[in-house]
Amino acid sequence: MQQLKKEHFITHFSAENKPAYKVRLNETFAVETFDCYGGKITSETQLRTEVDIPFINPATGPIEIEGVKKGDILCINIQNIELDEAGVMVLYPGMGVLGEDVKETDTRIIRVKDGHIQFNSQLQFPAAPMIGVIGVAPEKGAVLCETPGDHGGNMDTRWITTGSTLYLPVFHDGALLALGDLHAAMGDGELDGSGVEIGGKVTLQCTKLAGAPAIGMPAVETDRAWFLISSAETVEAATKKGMRAAANRFRAAFGLGFNDAYRLLSATCSLEISQIVNPLVTVRIAVPKAVLPDLFAPGPLL
Repeated sequence: MQQLKKEHFITHFSAENKPAYKVRLNETFAVETFDCYGGKITSETQLRTEVDIPFINPATGPIEIEGVKKGDILCINIQNIELDEAGVMVLYPGMGVLGEDVKETDTRIIRVKDGHIQFNSQLQFPAAPMIGVIGVAPEKGAVLCETPGDHGGNMDTRWITTGSTLYLPVFHDGALLALGDLHAAMGDGELDGSGVEIGGKVTLQCTKLAGAPAIGMPAVETDRAWFLISSAETVEAATKKGMRAAANRFRAAFGLGFNDAYRLLSATCSLEISQIVNPLVTVRIAVPKAVLPDLFAPGPLL
């Protein structure tokens, strides 16, 4: 199995980036990742405001997926996430939703042992590993790894985890996949601007859908639901964008007019928040598989 080292990374997603690695379709491979700070914060004496970090979220890659063409949908099966022994959470005044209440800058190094977060000497809770940044080269231009979009990127979506399959639109041949910014745990919203930031190793296998209906944004499949991942400048704009994508899939799958697709959306789907702290916010529309078994079905299901 190929082991793709973290020393080759990008700071922005772009078709101008040259591939650092190549993998084949259906090949299982492992990707090492830095934490979002590039491994530069390793002690509680290091404060975020005093450490020179010129970029955040270095993403290992780009990885050329041989046989993937523009217009395909890249399917990424996440087989395993192996975490390093410790992560980091920093805080400084102004950080996160309650940043005005933060009066001092500090750093916590947080150990991960036996699948649990050792928050302090009295408090521990189960780790919930996830991938914060994963994406492909966008259709145009360059997008910093701290920003999410229709190409993926910094979606900070907790369902991008072991056992899930991520679907990304492919804008350029080879896709130019990259990933990083693992979290040992992170709640919906990433409310203080940080999860338990950690490095590690992710085992993946990529396949593709050719000729499938385009949904125009990333999607995640779990055993119970599809999640359409929508990013925009505001929660309202991201919500509308994701809802329209879900309604359009209902119209195509079931031959519905807009009004009935909208009703079905309201009766069965849920709005969930991925993150509200990045340059664009990210929400997801949860579509139960009991309602829509196949998000990418090419024609009417009824």
